Amino acid sequence: MRRSAIGLIVIVALAILVAPLTAEAQQPTKKVPRIGVLSPQPSAEPPTVQREPFARGLRALGWTPGVDILIEYRYAEGDVGRLPALAAELVQLPVDVIVARGNTAIRAVQQATTTIPIVMAVSADPVAQGLIATLGQPGKNITGLSSMGADLSGKQLEIIKETVPLMSRIAILANPDNPGSPYLLQDVQGAAHAVQVQLHVLAVQSREDLERAFAAIQHEGIGALLILSDPLPLDQFRNDIVAFALQHQLPVVYPWRMHTEAGGLMSYGPNLPDLHYRAASYVDRLLKGAKPADLPVEQPTKFELVINLKTAKALGLTIPPSVLLQADEVIR
Repeated sequence: MRRSAIGLIVIVALAILVAPLTAEAQQPTKKVPRIGVLSPQPSAEPPTVQREPFARGLRALGWTPGVDILIEYRYAEGDVGRLPALAAELVQLPVDVIVARGNTAIRAVQQATTTIPIVMAVSADPVAQGLIATLGQPGKNITGLSSMGADLSGKQLEIIKETVPLMSRIAILANPDNPGSPYLLQDVQGAAHAVQVQLHVLAVQSREDLERAFAAIQHEGIGALLILSDPLPLDQFRNDIVAFALQHQLPVVYPWRMHTEAGGLMSYGPNLPDLHYRAASYVDRLLKGAKPADLPVEQPTKFELVINLKTAKALGLTIPPSVLLQADEVIR
């Protein structure tokens, strides 16, 4: 056989062997979805509150964070003024879905994008605040979970009144900069009338406001304090409130368990880890092609009462057995 013929056979054979490799190399790489998570809370928040349950929810649905799905966390560190810039940062990455925690964060994301699907992980009365059209048909590019359950404020006031029966005046720390404050206050006012306590609403936007609020609480003879779900008093001034309450033997009820774990007297509200776990199911459905406007908004299914007996002892307060029996967890 001539050398030219042999050479031709070799070339053809090599072409046959190389062709599949070339075709395989040209296959498009599967895109790994990227999820943005926006929170007004500090990044130092215990991972058991948000990160771990959200990741666990994704794994239960077949996703492995860091492998076939990426998560970009952005925290405002208690400063809600940072949320618009952080929302814009997530949009520019870009991400495929944004999970937002709290009404202020949700609103910041809505202003940053009208196309990227938004999942509300925690939202207080999203219909009344204009975040969605209805629970059944949220509309536009948003869906998720509401953190408001039936008569939540009424239950919080009922528990603190049962704990301190002679209490007739309760103070509320409210942040006027939070668009949700009027709606939350409206619910509390109705509940206060039902349990026959007088409300004293104290505006807090700065440390100076907080000092004035503390002075008013002492001057007015306030018997207890209720903290609304707002990152300013809850996170930025958490230690100040706990210290003031201990110094002046003031019972305080919070909306979330981590504040009771940090030294608060008691908390009653939705189970935050459960909300973040359930948020993963929305992410899963959206990544698989569902439209946010077609996914009804769910309400909380788990509420928890957590009582810190160490704090009660420091306050010189005895928690009635009727209240202890209602507790989901007692910190001793």
